[in-house]
Amino acid sequence: MKLGPLLPPPTLRASVLASGALSIWLMAPLARADEPRKVSEPRMMQESTELTQVVDAFDDGDPFDLHLSLGYQYSSRSGNIRRETAIAQPGLSVGGYTSDQMNVAAWSETTSRLNTKAQVGLYRDIALTFRLPIILSWDSDLSALSGSDKVQSTVLAGVPGEQLFRLPFSSPTRSGIEYLAVGLDFGIFEQYRDPTKPTWVLGVEGRFSVSEPLHACNPSKRKLNAWAPDQPVDCAYPSDVNRNGRSGELAIDDGGFNGSLEGNFSGSRKPGVSRGTTGLEAHTYVSKRVKYVEPYAGFRALVEFASSDSEYGKADYKGSLVNHPPLRGTMLAGVTVFPYEVRDAFQRLALDFRFTGTYVSEGRDYSPLFDALGSSDAYSLRQPTFAEYQRCPDGANCNGAHSVVNPNSSRVYFTGLTDVQQHGEYTLSTELTWQVGEYVKFGLGAAYTIIQSHFITFDQGCNPDHTDNLGKSGPCAVDLGDGRKRATGIPNPNYRAPINAPGRRFKLDDAGGFDGWVNATVMF
Repeated sequence: MKLGPLLPPPTLRASVLASGALSIWLMAPLARADEPRKVSEPRMMQESTELTQVVDAFDDGDPFDLHLSLGYQYSSRSGNIRRETAIAQPGLSVGGYTSDQMNVAAWSETTSRLNTKAQVGLYRDIALTFRLPIILSWDSDLSALSGSDKVQSTVLAGVPGEQLFRLPFSSPTRSGIEYLAVGLDFGIFEQYRDPTKPTWVLGVEGRFSVSEPLHACNPSKRKLNAWAPDQPVDCAYPSDVNRNGRSGELAIDDGGFNGSLEGNFSGSRKPGVSRGTTGLEAHTYVSKRVKYVEPYAGFRALVEFASSDSEYGKADYKGSLVNHPPLRGTMLAGVTVFPYEVRDAFQRLALDFRFTGTYVSEGRDYSPLFDALGSSDAYSLRQPTFAEYQRCPDGANCNGAHSVVNPNSSRVYFTGLTDVQQHGEYTLSTELTWQVGEYVKFGLGAAYTIIQSHFITFDQGCNPDHTDNLGKSGPCAVDLGDGRKRATGIPNPNYRAPINAPGRRFKLDDAGGFDGWVNATVMF
């Protein structure tokens, strides 16, 4: 009998083959998620939430990145302007106390803005950013509040017999480039590079005024006093005391000096659109993604330096208490949710929810009354003050005053800028970002802001930092008896009693606003 080769049964052969394959798979090196990616493989999305994204360059298979964004933003702000008063009537003051609830005007402001932005990757997690906000239209109005237009001579009174401005009041429509911003962002940590760490971004941004600074204007050309010229200038120079664009004289009587003042001006100005400052902003943001959510938090601060050719340049004197624009410090926290994400197709939806709190320090600023007060024909605001006082000259008749204005010092005109009290601003916002592919994404967002009540004419008459010279103290002195006096400071030339004296100050109350925006970004 001839025997053929002995072969295992079919089931045994299948078992042996399966065992061999299993042994080969176990002995093979395990594939890891972080092993080098082939150039031919699709590049998955690695971006964090919008706030902490940094456009970079010279990355794996991506030597250069450029993002171009174009967006439209609509902003609306409103509030009630009230004033301090000692008038005794229900809802105001009783028992001799001063109330800050006298209704003056309802303020509303709308701004349409075109936001342009370019981000250029310089190296890994280092980006250069350019922004150019363009204001398409900026309108501000003051209207009657609870019948305040029927008692304007009371609620808008200056010195006896004058009215500061009239209701309703409309500022000119402004448009132009708001500022040019150049920034640098650096990603210290990137979660997609090292999953054990969060994404942490540091950045700075410089903001430069490239347009005409804001100037107080009254486009209504209403006469506020019988002596005013028939054709007042819309945007008069502060030194144009007659508001007519022509040279003229204004008699003044200040602290013992009597004389006349000739304006140094010509024609009219443009309303302007920029703040007339150079800003420096620093920010830091941290985020950490966990599956489908990415919480984040951050801080930013903005410091502005006034330009000499703006209205700020006319308010920087030794006696001034506050010469600088407000400082702004912001803290924010939020979370981004990713309900839909297809990474190999570069598609995802991101829904962002954020709370932002901003502290605004005391500073000279463009308040809701900037145009109305800065263009006022009221004598008490048109009249210039002098930058310094001097001891009463020997032999001069100073009416018993120990010091009088120095007629050789600078004459300080009121520009409309006022000392604004410190306050807080609180914002809740949400934004939907839809990335439709590798190169295009769209954003749609909205925000609601609450502005804390604060005084918008908050200056003080004396600067207490200078008490060493009685001869320059002017009215900033106390009588010690026996003909002796002690200086408590030097006069603040930016002070205007009709709007800054306690009991006559203006206040912004019940203020807030809404923002809505849409934008598109192309990514190369």
